[in-house]
Amino acid sequence: MFIKRASLLQQMPEQTISQQFSDFNIVDYLKVNIQNKDYTTPTPIQIQAIPAILEGRDLIGLANTGTGKTAAFLIPIVNKIFKDRNQKALIITPTRELAVQINDELKSFTANMSIYSALLIGGSNMLRQISDLRRNPHIVIGTPGRLKDLIERHQLKLNDFQTFVLDEVDLMVDIGFISEVKYFLSFLPSARQSLFFSATIPPKIRAILQAFVQNPVTVSVKQRDTAQNVDQNVVRVENPAGKIDQLHDLLIKEGFDKVLIFGRTKHGIEKLNKELTFRGFKTGALHGNKRQSQRKRTLDSFKRNEIQILLATDVASRGLDIENVTHVINYDLPQTYDDYIHRIGRTGRAGKTGFALTFVNAYSTHYASR
Repeated sequence: MFIKRASLLQQMPEQTISQQFSDFNIVDYLKVNIQNKDYTTPTPIQIQAIPAILEGRDLIGLANTGTGKTAAFLIPIVNKIFKDRNQKALIITPTRELAVQINDELKSFTANMSIYSALLIGGSNMLRQISDLRRNPHIVIGTPGRLKDLIERHQLKLNDFQTFVLDEVDLMVDIGFISEVKYFLSFLPSARQSLFFSATIPPKIRAILQAFVQNPVTVSVKQRDTAQNVDQNVVRVENPAGKIDQLHDLLIKEGFDKVLIFGRTKHGIEKLNKELTFRGFKTGALHGNKRQSQRKRTLDSFKRNEIQILLATDVASRGLDIENVTHVINYDLPQTYDDYIHRIGRTGRAGKTGFALTFVNAYSTHYASR
């Protein structure tokens, strides 16, 4: 399953593209901000989701990673709040990095619109977050643990949040956050708009979601599990002791300009980071044992091309939009096929061809053809 050649994406003839962001029924300030981001033609998930959300419908959105899901819910939310300042939205994500990314994108959409947000994530100063909440923000973006802490401290009240967004819902459910989701829902008003987005929503999770929505619109623009423009292959490891040397030989090849390497454990990633640094590579590590300030600094360095290689656990596999990642390398096998889908979705974004390589033991290469 780790061998799939990339397919060249067929671009739609220009005359067939009729939908533009300017055609959406949104306020002019928002149209200007979208234009300033050089967005002109919406993606399929945006074309289908934005009008339904603007109409106030509950929605379950399924689309491959890198297809614009974040803008699909942020644009109508910003429009709703600008037209009615009493509206508030709660956006929950499974990882701190994704929450930070959503907040950054939100700021670009809300320039000069006097719409404010609070970012509530672990590893950051809670007193500052409490101060942000006292400004009565229109939008709260956070991770489950910190949100629950602030609710229990009576610093966050959810009874006046009319819009609820759950991003990367399959991971939220799979890693045991379903009880927290139910906890948050118990504080939200029954009359609300609920929006759920992910690249993968297995049937069992879809059944759970149905209990949280009312007459939802289901939008699916996903045509296959993995992006067509990600060239996938395996690296067969004949001798486990020489695995690091095989990785080294790959990383010095031409074209491996911006590489994201995934490992299974925090300890393994830290050990690999030290070894690659010793060998002269510019690297950074991202995992749960790092302070949030360290994680942000490392991720920013990778985005700015100050380091060539980012090593990470699956904390970086969900939703992160990093431009021009040339290769994703699965140094350790992912736990599930869904994890694999999300990992390799960090490359081959915005229509570019990317490459995904998965290290497999020579005696286990039957996995590659399953």
